[in-house]
Amino acid sequence: MKLLPRFARLGLLAALSGNVLLASDWPRFRGADGSGVTADTTTPVTWSDAQGVKWKTPLPGPGSSSPIIRGDRVFVTCYSGYGDSASGSSSPENLKRHLVCISRKDGKILWSQTVPAALPEDSYNGMLAEHGYASNTPAIDGERVYAFFGKTGVVAFDLEGKQLWQVNVGKESGNRRWGSGSSLILYKDFVIVTASEESRSIRALDKRTGKEVWKAAADTLELTYGTPTLIETAGGQAELVIAVPSEVWSLNPDTGKLRWYAETALSGNVSPSVVVADGIVYATGGFPGTGSVAVRAGGKGDVTKSHVVWSSNNGSYIPSPVVYRERLHYVSDQGFAVCLDAKTGKLVYKERLPGASSGGGGFGAKPFYASDVLANGNVYAVSRRNGTFVIAATPEFKLVAQNKLAADGSDFNATPALSGNQIFLRSNRFLYCIEADAGGRSGQEKAGN
Repeated sequence: MKLLPRFARLGLLAALSGNVLLASDWPRFRGADGSGVTADTTTPVTWSDAQGVKWKTPLPGPGSSSPIIRGDRVFVTCYSGYGDSASGSSSPENLKRHLVCISRKDGKILWSQTVPAALPEDSYNGMLAEHGYASNTPAIDGERVYAFFGKTGVVAFDLEGKQLWQVNVGKESGNRRWGSGSSLILYKDFVIVTASEESRSIRALDKRTGKEVWKAAADTLELTYGTPTLIETAGGQAELVIAVPSEVWSLNPDTGKLRWYAETALSGNVSPSVVVADGIVYATGGFPGTGSVAVRAGGKGDVTKSHVVWSSNNGSYIPSPVVYRERLHYVSDQGFAVCLDAKTGKLVYKERLPGASSGGGGFGAKPFYASDVLANGNVYAVSRRNGTFVIAATPEFKLVAQNKLAADGSDFNATPALSGNQIFLRSNRFLYCIEADAGGRSGQEKAGN
């Protein structure tokens, strides 16, 4: 199960998204292809408050969305005015979202735009209070940056911060009122938004105008919080793949029509995003029990009997996995590093990470929200309160490093962005640029393969 070279993946994604991508870009949630994997070999492995932080920038509010990168700029969303400790407000009427553009060179804020909340909004309690009102990672192309703010809609800006359009995609709430979670992706001239919480629908919007091109609605989308992935089959057919409660779907991204589906045991709510390698779709999630499933892409209609490769009782509740060298790696929300054989689903190892537990009870006891990313043969797993764990992506468990920014006591809920010799981490207070020394190897421990 070999990974495509970086330039080949960029070529494929440029064709699917209609974008010109640079090798250093991280233009959406979990990178250009949504896999969370980069071929960069100079990504830093160890850092602390005193070592490796090139810059840190105070943000206008908290958020669980990931930073994205386009050229020399970094973009991230935040919220303020309600549900944040700084405002002290108890009224949703004061809720605002922010899209912030930051210089990659020095961390200077180049511009910041504010979008008032469209009311009514879900109240700040329960699971929603664990991740807040800015949990959807934006997406960017060469002309515009697109942000999804739940009931406030999808908003497009040009690269200098001018708002171009804003479109409502629903104002409903799921039965648990957990808030919005799925991130935007781009396809050709479309912005694709999974508005599962807002309207139990997936929609394609015209990039230039925000006008709806197609809408796929289904009650099954309720409690779907993952981000879909674009793939291309061996026959050259584009597919939009997503895991929903009890099923994996493939849609035609040009029309929104269902191509195929497979039934799974991932019932309840599904939060992780699917990943794809060598034509196999890997999905994980579910509640009250979690599990994982592998489904061969392609086909038509119900492919449950013909295309499900394996299923497993091992799974992740919130973080999304990565695939590397025929192995599926993830760190569960409960603090276990897990490795499965990607061909068979067999458990390779399951090891508790030392010091990963956040303590406390309730929803806040889950030590991991961020999804895993991989670079240079290492899995990077950002915990909420106990630093970033770097784990060798090998068949044997090996903890390479645990890096904590001890001066920042806020939550780290966001998946990091990787680019060259830099990692971009966001907490509820700051955006950090972590940089390796020249050459990327000084003071670092290289994991075996």
